[in-house]
Amino acid sequence: MRIGFYATMKPPDDPVPSGDRTMARQLTRALEFAGHRVEVLSKFKCRLKSPGGLQALETEAAGEAEAIAQIWQRAGPPDVVVTYHVYYKSPDLIGAALARRFGLPYVTIEASHAGKRDIDEWAKAQAHCSAAITQASLNICLTERDAEGIAKIAPPDRVVILPPFLDLSGLEVVRQEKNVNDPVELVVVAMMLKGNKVNSFMYLAKALELLSQANWRLTIVGDGPVRLEVETMFAGLHQVRFAGQMDRQGVAGYLARSDVFVWPGYREAFGLAYLEAQAMGLPVVAMNSGGVDSVVIDGHTGLLVDEGDVAAFASALDELIGDRARRVKLGRQAHEFVRQARSLETASDKLAKMLAQVVAA
Repeated sequence: MRIGFYATMKPPDDPVPSGDRTMARQLTRALEFAGHRVEVLSKFKCRLKSPGGLQALETEAAGEAEAIAQIWQRAGPPDVVVTYHVYYKSPDLIGAALARRFGLPYVTIEASHAGKRDIDEWAKAQAHCSAAITQASLNICLTERDAEGIAKIAPPDRVVILPPFLDLSGLEVVRQEKNVNDPVELVVVAMMLKGNKVNSFMYLAKALELLSQANWRLTIVGDGPVRLEVETMFAGLHQVRFAGQMDRQGVAGYLARSDVFVWPGYREAFGLAYLEAQAMGLPVVAMNSGGVDSVVIDGHTGLLVDEGDVAAFASALDELIGDRARRVKLGRQAHEFVRQARSLETASDKLAKMLAQVVAA
């Protein structure tokens, strides 16, 4: 099958590290693993910083779509158009339009729909998003939360769930054995950005101040425009160190040397970093916020507390710092969960079956 793949926010080869880019790359790999030919339609970013930029974006996107259409008229179109990450700030102005023009099946992956955007300043951009979702023969959601939002405007038989998954290549680093008296190594891997990310760092810093256990160290892997603000939050905690931004192998090395992955995940879409940590045998302490519960199983691969509950977060972390046996058990179960249920191979099989039904119809 020939698949025209379009990522609205960032193309798979975008150099800026992000979960969106990583998932876009994983999706193309999963499709290729199933034997399909994946063609990235465009590197054009349908990304809005403000509602006022929509008209200019529409004009530019129309020109890009026309250029692609000219190519398809000469070389022939793909069998199906798949667009990744449609939402009100990144409406699909290219993939959906091309699918309509050429009468092709159209599929969204990780689209989302928030009804409140129908009536605020983002309403016109949201209208494009809603049109793409209702046009789609299938909307593949990565979390139950997104599926619930999509189901409000799309027929139930056009909404399915593909659980978040992880390409495990590059995560073969062997965990390092430690002395039982060594400090418990905590680790977090996250970009330092405004909004939900910086709020998560704030919750984490506050929780660390409440810990009763003292035998721990935290390594923060990541960087970003608000690093100075983040460093200030942890200034009074001598057990915290900043490792800066790392490539995937560097991250894997830190995970292999650590005992617990700690990240509140305030309103995360889901968080691939959780899957990477669990794949390396680390239990997770996080908040049950956004789509975190789609990648962390409370009581089985980690501990989840209510969103915003700093005291509960500190208590859960205290529990794992003080209980080596439970850390090891949760970590072993986390490792098995990701490698058995959330691998790229497993996702590839599910995704291929979904698309085959769409094209056959």
